Amino acid sequence: MAQQSTLGPAAARPERIALKVLVAISISHFLNDLIQSLIPAIYPLLKDGFQLSFTQIGLITLTFQMSASLLQPLVGLYTDRHPQPYSLPWGMGCTLIGLVALAFVPTYGLLLLAVALVGTGSAVLHPESSRVARMASAGHYGLAQSIFQVGGNGGTSAGPLLAALIVIPYGRSSLAWFSLIAFLAMVILWRVGTWYAHKQRQGRRSQSVAPVAKAQGGLAAAWPVLVLLVLMFSKFFYISSLNSYLTFYLMGKFQVSMQAAQLHLFVFLFGMALGTMIGGPIGDRIGRKQVIWWSIFGAAPFALALPYASLFWTGPLTFIIGLLMSSAFPAILVYAQELFPGKVGMISGLFFGLAFGLGGIGAALVGRLADTHGIEAVYRLCSWLPLLGLAAVLLPNSRRHAAAA
Repeated sequence: MAQQSTLGPAAARPERIALKVLVAISISHFLNDLIQSLIPAIYPLLKDGFQLSFTQIGLITLTFQMSASLLQPLVGLYTDRHPQPYSLPWGMGCTLIGLVALAFVPTYGLLLLAVALVGTGSAVLHPESSRVARMASAGHYGLAQSIFQVGGNGGTSAGPLLAALIVIPYGRSSLAWFSLIAFLAMVILWRVGTWYAHKQRQGRRSQSVAPVAKAQGGLAAAWPVLVLLVLMFSKFFYISSLNSYLTFYLMGKFQVSMQAAQLHLFVFLFGMALGTMIGGPIGDRIGRKQVIWWSIFGAAPFALALPYASLFWTGPLTFIIGLLMSSAFPAILVYAQELFPGKVGMISGLFFGLAFGLGGIGAALVGRLADTHGIEAVYRLCSWLPLLGLAAVLLPNSRRHAAAA
């Protein structure tokens, strides 16, 4: 109640401007990740067209994820000291070039180069966009991260659907039409960069409220970071096994068509988008640790049941798994930002980079195991990974009393 008495017309205006910015970066994230999700969605097409093994499919994911993951913390570290508002549209331009190349390259080596360009664009987008989300949050950091990230998950879920409707029927060259989406994202991000630059000229910088960092600081933060890394490993290795190979699993085990398998992948990714939307606001209200705990460890029973489920139950199970596990990342990211105030870009880049890197390594390992042991055996093995979510009990409490404020 005390805070409400301080709110007036001067405080209402930034709220409206911030909402527009959050929506803009969420839409841009949607368009960016829609483009990126086309890559795993067309794996069956690439496998047949280039005569690839599962190991080579995994290397495509590894190349894309590593090009993004290695650059993101470096981009974030640099922009913490030297913010670059207009780097956002230029990064999307890199994605546009990679997408056009992906549509027409004739060899596997050039295919890897094309996906590396798309990954580089992602490396530029995520740290600075996450910083913009925090600047525009008005203190609701989890909600802002969810709005930003739900755009990405929504784009990821839409990619397989568009691949099934457009790319698979009309061939790989139809990917070039999606360059129009990348150009639209460049226009939106230029406007976001203009807002960001205006905030800089006014001398307004994002301010971090970091109770955990005040309590622990420095070396004391190493333990919760280690726990977060274990949780990230559990989450993204398992998510990668579903995202990259669910279509092959369904086509092999249930003999469904390629397009039907893409629709099942869309269901899983839609559940991820929904989970991302709710994870941040719930973390603002009940605490990050509780959300992290329930989202990863809570998915374990459904993950363990998935390899033994019929085709009918596979859809609901993958939807629930996506819903639960994706709700963790906004909470993990904000929790980490609160451990290290003033380093929003570096932490965002590091954790987004870890997400990409772990996913890429996981995809490569899963592909190798699928070649040697079969995709169904791999799914039975990966189903145990969410049990590592039990490690969340070791995290110190980091409760955000948003309602009391």
